[in-house]
Amino acid sequence: MARAAPAFDRYQLTPLSPEEPQIPESAQGPRATPTSGRTASTPRPVPGPRPAAPPRPGRPGPSRPMPPAQRTPRESAGAPKPGSNAPAATPTSVSQPQIQLIPASAEGALDAAEEALDMLLDSGRAPGDVLVITTGDPHPWTAHELSFGEDSYWAQHDARDDVFYADASALGRAASRPVVVVAVNGGADEVATTALPIALGRAGALLIVCGDPERINSLLGAGV
Repeated sequence: MARAAPAFDRYQLTPLSPEEPQIPESAQGPRATPTSGRTASTPRPVPGPRPAAPPRPGRPGPSRPMPPAQRTPRESAGAPKPGSNAPAATPTSVSQPQIQLIPASAEGALDAAEEALDMLLDSGRAPGDVLVITTGDPHPWTAHELSFGEDSYWAQHDARDDVFYADASALGRAASRPVVVVAVNGGADEVATTALPIALGRAGALLIVCGDPERINSLLGAGV
């Protein structure tokens, strides 16, 4: 029987580009607290809509309109002109995000994710570029902000002003961000199996997975 193609084979684990930090392949050890000394932020007000800009004045039309019979349809973008031997333009391929696995135990996956986050921010990544997902216990920030209500919690997500932490079950509601960090810190196998492909689709440039490599490989059915 032919061996099934590895799930991650089509995503080459190429070295990070210069603008992306190289996250260490192992966590630096558990921290004193899961939050790494950070204080929970308070709900931020959502900025109101900007006033609509006044319409720009249109260009003056010709003195005499072109008769309908003389009008010709615009050529579609990328289509060759009649009589031209030039080939039609082909659509550009969409690049896949880079994938990086940081080995960590289930108990240390969240700390490893925090270490990766610190390096991303120190390298110049904007906080609003990063989405952190947990498969087990929620991040303390998530629990704190949800205590103010779902509306306030998701308003901060939509504002994109800071790092956003969410449970894996909320990935369907979370929007894409350039960097997605997944902490496989427990939870049922089905949760991680479902969350990882969705997280890959949410990552615009980089997906970082922190957890037990053996467990992650068994969930994905391939080595990373």
